[in-house]
Amino acid sequence: MREAHEKGRSVEATIYTDGTYLARNASWHAEDSPWKARQIERILARNGLTPASVCEVGCGAGDVLKQLSRALPGATFDGYEVSPQAFELCRGREDERVHYHLKDLLAEEACFDCLLCIDVIEHVEDYLGFLKALKPKARHKVFHIPLDISALSVLRGSMLELRRRIGHIHYFTPETALAALRDCGYEIVDSCFTTPFDGLASPTVKSRLARVPRRILFSISPTWTARLTGGCSLLVLAR
Repeated sequence: MREAHEKGRSVEATIYTDGTYLARNASWHAEDSPWKARQIERILARNGLTPASVCEVGCGAGDVLKQLSRALPGATFDGYEVSPQAFELCRGREDERVHYHLKDLLAEEACFDCLLCIDVIEHVEDYLGFLKALKPKARHKVFHIPLDISALSVLRGSMLELRRRIGHIHYFTPETALAALRDCGYEIVDSCFTTPFDGLASPTVKSRLARVPRRILFSISPTWTARLTGGCSLLVLAR
């Protein structure tokens, strides 16, 4: 399993550690963290979970944990990151309950009440091996998975731009994302769509123009919005 994980991290060992990703994404998407933390808080609350210890794998700039620490005042938080550049962004966010580690979580013996894997698996070469290796690290896991495959994205050929700009090398529909988790031995406790087009700033003119039809279609059918126009992600609570 360890060998599979190292293979899974081979892409991260380049653009995520040599400064390339930081050059393309200077904030490491920290501006999205309050919105992401709210989604995590809601799915935990909806399922009656108040974990005492939370970790995040691939914590990036570390602000998701920092934001979540305000919603869970009794918990401790540990972020694991393999990128030295991202780790430097984390360090200023540490406090007595929030700690960051420039380490590979899978090389550690630690185990937590809840593990967060937020917008990570689409970056990992061997994402199935990675998912299997994460499973024993916590009882409950929260995954946030962008749903990059839609009729519109296929017609526009936009997945290659996602690959170049933000490093996505795997692309999911709601069905394939859930199937991947089940294939890796996870039990799905809860799942829901999230709508970045409603809560986050749009990076391009095209995505801003797509907001209105996406909102209208989502009010009618979230599933068909994901399939036709895209712009959604999937939030999953699993164990």
